[in-house]
Amino acid sequence: MIPVGILGATGMVGQRFVQLLENHPWFEVKHVIASPASAGKSYKDAVAGRWHMPKDMPEDVKDLIVRPVDDVKGAGKNCRFVFSALDSDIAKDWEEKYAEAGIPVVSNSSAHRHTDDVPMLIPEINHNHTDMIPIQKKNRGWQGFIVVKPNCSLQSYMTPLFALHRKFQLKKAVITTMQSVSGAGHPGVSSFDIIDNIIPYISGEELKSEVEPKKILGRIEGSKFVHDNSFEISAHCNRVGTVDGHMACVSVEFETRPEREEILKIWKEFRSLPQQLKLPSAPEQPIIYREEENRPQTRLDRDAGKGMAVTVGRLRECNVLQWRFAGLSHNTIRGAAGGGILNAELLKAKGYLN
Repeated sequence: MIPVGILGATGMVGQRFVQLLENHPWFEVKHVIASPASAGKSYKDAVAGRWHMPKDMPEDVKDLIVRPVDDVKGAGKNCRFVFSALDSDIAKDWEEKYAEAGIPVVSNSSAHRHTDDVPMLIPEINHNHTDMIPIQKKNRGWQGFIVVKPNCSLQSYMTPLFALHRKFQLKKAVITTMQSVSGAGHPGVSSFDIIDNIIPYISGEELKSEVEPKKILGRIEGSKFVHDNSFEISAHCNRVGTVDGHMACVSVEFETRPEREEILKIWKEFRSLPQQLKLPSAPEQPIIYREEENRPQTRLDRDAGKGMAVTVGRLRECNVLQWRFAGLSHNTIRGAAGGGILNAELLKAKGYLN
């Protein structure tokens, strides 16, 4: 078993890491790190009254003593790498300090998503971007490294678009997201603001949705990533009163117009390296198409593939572009902690965590 640490272990995403890593076949939580207010307490005491996961807290984590974020040396002794669920305002500096100290960082934070030599991974799409890791280590003089995952809302449409992009070349997409309240963390959006309401603004979200796909579909050139600017995305991001699950309504145009049967066949047959390697968190079927006219639905479909699959439906012609569909993914599993764990599994399988 590989001992791992979690930076920001008491927050919503940190708790999801703890829950998903219970009984993981490769990784075992041995080090938890949080704010000074939690440091020195047992994990169970640090999160007392605010454990928000659907299962009880794992027994083997309850009595771990929470360490402060500056205990880099302790992390180096107790774990081989760390997952980061730190808030973005402190993540950049601390993730770099851990990597500099020789501790690989698998991050959920947005702090390094636009850093030129940091891979931003969706393993089914750009697993080859791990080739940047040796370059990053050389650039920085680090023994460790940083990899990140993209914004949670992208997961509901990027894999279905990528599966088609390989053959037909994405040109334009207009995307409207309906994003659950767990995406704002805890306490997040107040109940008074979200009940009986939809909020048509999430700070910074639309820019992330429009720019991050360009890096994900980009390439390594020299010592940095170069964005793929061959397509454009226009995004509208909305906060809605669901607990978990981000939905996206997508209208899309390709350089070569596909037929409906081609789209459905590609989605059904799509598999990638995580499935070939049989990574523990990889869904057997990354893209699930629902034939019912009223699916996907958040409550019914967000847990598909143990929360790691993307469910799509309502594929039909678009009056403005070419095709339109709805996509759904679980934002705190696939879009956050689960996506981070899959990234770590990919890194282990490729030998970067040895």
